[in-house]
Amino acid sequence: MTATTPSDAPDLITLGRRIRHARTSRGLTLDALGKAVDCAPSLLSLIENGRREPRLSLLRTLAEALEVALPDLLADEPPSRRAALEITLERAQRGPLFGALGLPPIRPSQKLPVPVLEQLVGLHAEIARREEEAIATPEEARRANTVLRTERQERDNHMPQIEALAHDMTRRAGYTGGALTHRTVARIAEDLGLTILHVDDLPRSARSVTDWKNGRIYLPPASIPGGHGLRSLALQAIGHRVLGHERPRSYGEFLRQRVEITYFAAACLIPEPTAVEFLSQRKRDKDLAVEDFRDAFGVTHEAAAMRLTNLATVHLGVPLHFLRVGDDGALFRGYANDGIPLPQDVTGAIEGQLVCRWWPAREAFRRRDRATESYQYTDTPAGTFWDSVQTGTAADGRQFSITVGVPYAHAKWFRGRDTQVRHTSTCPDPSCCQRPPSDLTERWQAHSWPSARMHQQVLAALPRGVFPGVDDTDVYRFLERHAPTVPDGRPTA
Repeated sequence: MTATTPSDAPDLITLGRRIRHARTSRGLTLDALGKAVDCAPSLLSLIENGRREPRLSLLRTLAEALEVALPDLLADEPPSRRAALEITLERAQRGPLFGALGLPPIRPSQKLPVPVLEQLVGLHAEIARREEEAIATPEEARRANTVLRTERQERDNHMPQIEALAHDMTRRAGYTGGALTHRTVARIAEDLGLTILHVDDLPRSARSVTDWKNGRIYLPPASIPGGHGLRSLALQAIGHRVLGHERPRSYGEFLRQRVEITYFAAACLIPEPTAVEFLSQRKRDKDLAVEDFRDAFGVTHEAAAMRLTNLATVHLGVPLHFLRVGDDGALFRGYANDGIPLPQDVTGAIEGQLVCRWWPAREAFRRRDRATESYQYTDTPAGTFWDSVQTGTAADGRQFSITVGVPYAHAKWFRGRDTQVRHTSTCPDPSCCQRPPSDLTERWQAHSWPSARMHQQVLAALPRGVFPGVDDTDVYRFLERHAPTVPDGRPTA
């Protein structure tokens, strides 16, 4: 049989079940089929059970004997509901979780009733879910986030399929330019049979709740502080539907869905064709500025800065980096495809790492006037970078900074390139800013004991539930309160 790569190799369990389904549908025994294709019944049994990969010549012979097209035998879909259950059970019993239980496997023979199969598959799914919940620790989340950040960097943080989807939906809703209005967002929802409703009793663990059965998206009555506007929340809820998301089976999948719906919302709020036209003109004028991009589309500074990472490299040929940094110097969110050395831990995660004291993301907090952007050049071991920084205040009252920067050669396209502010950073060299001055160390090391602030959310596991981090009971009780009712008062859902 021709060699196959992991991406195009057949799923042996599914292939075996499709062969068995075709055989039994024609009333053939293993012996009868074996004689027809000149093959031992024992080998056919191994093939049907997914234990042996057949040669291509044998597959062709089997397809002819069973009067089935070869592509049909190689199809990915199980041939029946029962076969799907058998395949799922077989895979579960071959996995490490089941092996660790030390229990004998159950052979999913034809004598095993479908309800029993469904119960066994359900039990295995619950075991897997609890195991995934147990490993959804901060470390696991950080590793998953690192994988996503690396993938985004490799494609210059651009997702063309989501861009095309967002452009089509905004165009159908009547968008022609400028800021996307609440009414246009409502039309996008209506196009999918959804109505946006604002309530003041959303579950504390949920940013929005969507009732697919009754076609409702529930949002808070006012914009959530910290940059999550009502338009963005509504579009993210819509994003789950149009992107075909299913309930996440792991924390990594949960994070990936969050990245995709956030991207979808941004692509709707700042549609690609209009945004690229705006940015291209500003580049020609050598007057690119995040604050102008922000104001042109009526979004937050952070949303505009993040959207710039989606478009600047692909459409303008400008590599760049984005940072959100707390007033304690900790990196909350970051992206870079321009070579700037973001601080990382041993797993490659950047979240929670301290950025250099001399970087503009921290220097900005020392400015008296923070109403407008500040600019700075920074010499680093990886080269010189120019940055634009804007500070803000989060919901808890703590300050943060939003940074967008580029390598020195690309600063010529941006407003603020003529700044005279310049600093040098030699991080990760500890002598740069991690070690206190020797005179202060000598004076205070033996006479001080600070009590560190504990960030509990870094240690806490996600609450158990259908969706990571959401209290299912609160959500379902909320829906009970708000779902339309039938004449006897019961919710329709």
